[in-house]
Order: sequence, then structure tokens, then C-alpha cells
Amino acid sequence: MSTLSDLVHAQGCLNDEDVEWLHRLAGDGQLLADLASADIVLWVATGDGSFIAVAHTRPSGAATLFYRDIVSERVRPQWRTQVQGAFESGEIVDSSSPDWFEETPTRVRAVPIVRARSTDGQTPVIGVVTRHTNLGEARIPSRQQITFDECANDLFRMISSGEFPDLAAPTSPRRGAPRASDGLIRIDVDGISTFASPNALSAFNRMGFEDELEGESLAEVTTRILPATRQVDESLPVVVTGRAPWRTDIEARGVTVSLRAIPLKDHGTRIGAIILCRDVSELRHQEQELITKDATIREIHHRVKNNLQTVASLLRIQARRTHSDEARDALTQAMRRVDAIAVVHDTLAQGLTQKVDFDEVFHRVLKLVAEVAAAPNTRARTQLSGHFGVLPSEYATPLALALTEVVTNAVEHGLAGKEGTVTIDAARTDDNLHVSVRDSGHGLPEGRVGQGLGTQIIRTLIQGELGGSIEWRSDGAGTEVAIDIPMRWLTR
Repeated sequence: MSTLSDLVHAQGCLNDEDVEWLHRLAGDGQLLADLASADIVLWVATGDGSFIAVAHTRPSGAATLFYRDIVSERVRPQWRTQVQGAFESGEIVDSSSPDWFEETPTRVRAVPIVRARSTDGQTPVIGVVTRHTNLGEARIPSRQQITFDECANDLFRMISSGEFPDLAAPTSPRRGAPRASDGLIRIDVDGISTFASPNALSAFNRMGFEDELEGESLAEVTTRILPATRQVDESLPVVVTGRAPWRTDIEARGVTVSLRAIPLKDHGTRIGAIILCRDVSELRHQEQELITKDATIREIHHRVKNNLQTVASLLRIQARRTHSDEARDALTQAMRRVDAIAVVHDTLAQGLTQKVDFDEVFHRVLKLVAEVAAAPNTRARTQLSGHFGVLPSEYATPLALALTEVVTNAVEHGLAGKEGTVTIDAARTDDNLHVSVRDSGHGLPEGRVGQGLGTQIIRTLIQGELGGSIEWRSDGAGTEVAIDIPMRWLTR
């Protein structure tokens, strides 16, 4: 499905700043739909004088008029004159009589989307937002519905004057963001609450406020309920007074409420604000648990890395003290394998995700091979090209260990007693990870693949753990090991 940016850029009539403005407005589409109890549609002009829908939001507390999304559809004939009028005049245009849509009476309001007023008084209209209200469910409105509708009208007026949305407002995560249905408080220019929805009042009651919010200064209310010992977020005063389009959290009695302020203006003059509030106690508790879990996992990886390095050091000491060449080689190989696994755990201990940048891991793995390359009469150089990318941790360990074995074999056996190069090439697509390791050494004896422990480890890791394939090739001037791993194993 095409994104808003794709649809807008396809028309070729708006710049990047206009697109960003439309993105911000579309991000608040749910707020407008819930306040207005109506479907909200954003339109941009096409090259042939028509309009195309680039965003559509349904109300969460009222019936939608549109069974299917109308995004990417052209404006329908019954709305075109109204949308065209708002776009050309820069003024809000209401339908003069009920508009019938699929046998349902509706009321349509077309609001010009103005990014900013220029110094000469011109209104650069970049699109139109329409409000489609279902009149078939009309009933005596409650006080909350009347207030919500007034807030919606204020925001529509601000859209037509270039005062909403506010690009100075931070783009906070949508997850846990307060919605109109979660709780709404309207305050006047002095910060006094003139309306508080039942959900908003309940949220403050849970934090210890036992009176009515209406008629109270929201700043004074929050001051009374906040513990004296708790450090207050510096953004809290501007939020509870509605002076800036900001968002913050307040916490009292174990309850956390997220607040979002939307200043209301009338042609540049502040007339009050909408304060959206939502009890996010459970959400913040889950986030804290995730942070604790991440910290615990990182500490585990750190300790595993330390333990593995201790094991590798013991193997190194044992290898130096043994008098058998065969035992020394076996201990050295075991030490190297333990070190390769430790590298992955060390990388995982640095971040909060359970994915690793395998390019970084493999660069460190190559350093482990340097000890092997320092063998008498052997001078090996390694060259790496391409990129592995980010891999899940459960696959990074077997791949690091397998490649350690492959590169080590190339140095130990392919370049034994001579000077040469080991070239590693990584190529990643959406479907496959291909790794080629080629040495400029002796080639396989009689073209046969060895049957040693290292080869068995490589086959087990690549074929069994990673579901891939491995092939040894030799042309007499060196050996190439080709590894192919399906990406479905690495991304699931």
C-alpha cells in the first residue's frame, strides 16, 4: 500500500516541508476524528485539477461512513466543488444541506490546510482536510460531545490559519500517547479547567486528587498531588498551563499519567488549551521490566564472555605446558573456538538488542587467526570484502565459530609453510547470505575434503544450526569454501 509520502510526491506539486506538515497533520488524524466523531480525510491537488486522498482516519467512538479506505481515490463529484472552494479561497467551506452518501445523510466540512501565512497576507494552501459527519446517528449531544465538537472546531480553524499542527512540538512515540477517549481537560488562557471528561477525572483521582477538576487551576492541582520529594520534569509547568505543545508524565501513589498539551490559538492569540491525559501505569511498568530484562541479559552476556575468556586462558596455559605437539595443537584449537564464541557474547553485552553487527564480530574474529598466521614459515594476509549485516544472536555464534574454523584451516593447511592471501567475500541479499573464503595456497590434496574435527564442526554448524550448504572447491592454485545460508533462518 502506498504511503502518504509516496502519494504526495507522485503529484509533484509539494515540497519536503509541505510533506512534513501533512505527515504531522495525518499523525493527529485520530485526535481530529475522535473529537469530531467523524471520518477525517486529507486531500492534495493533482496535476489535472482534481484531488486525491492521501490519508483517512475513522472515529473510534462513532460509526464510520466508509466501509473501505478511500486513500489513493480521487475526490468524488459530490465533494469536489466544496473541496475546490476551500482550496482556492483558503476558507472553511461547510455543506449547505445534508449530503447523502450511500443512503446515509452526512454533513461535510472542507478545511484548507495552510502550512504558514506569508508576510504579505497570502495563505499558501497545500491541501484540504474534510470532515464527514454521520447524521443518521444524530441524538441529543452530551456535554462531553459538545465540548469535543468545540475543540474539533478550534483545531479546524487553526488548521486553516496555519497554526496546527505545530512543527516545534517534539515527535514523541505513538505508543502510549494520550487520546481524546482516554481523558480530556480543557483549560482557559489562565490555566483554569473549564471541562474535564470522566476518564480524565478518574485518572487524577487515582493519583490522590479527590475534588472536581473544573474550576481548578491544573497547575495547582498537579502541584498538590505530586510528592514533595519527587523531582519534577522541567516540561511539566508548560504542559499543565497549556503554553507549549509538549508531552510529559506525572506520577503519584504508584500511578503514572501521561499528559499532552495542545495550545489553542485564534489568529496568533492564545485562548486556552486541550490537555489529553492517559493512565499509562501498566505501560510504564512493562517498559521498566523490559529495561531491567535488557540490563540482566547484557550482564549475563558480559559474565559469559568473562568466563569464556577465563577458559581460553586456562587452555592457553595448558597448551604451553604440554610436551606433546598433538595435544598442544588440540588445546590451541579449543582455545581459539572458545575465544570466537566469547567475541559474540562481548558484542551482545554492548547493546540493548539481541542482534549483532556481524561485520564488527568478524573483524574481531580475524584477529584471532593472526596467532595461527604467526606460525613458522607461514606469512598470511587476510582481505575482507562485502558486508554481513545485522544477524540474530542465536545465529551469530555458530556462524562466527564456523568461519573461524574455515579461515583457520585456510591458513594452517592451505598456506602452510608459505606466503599467501586468504580472501573472504560476503554478499547478502533478501533471500541469501553467501560467504566465500579462498586461499592462494596448495589446494586440496587430490581434491579431497578433510575428515578432521574442524571439518565436522563446520558441517554441523552450517548445515545443522544454520540450515545452509557448504562446498569445497580446488583448482590446484588454492581452495575456495563457498557457504550459502537462507535468510529465512537469519531473520525469523
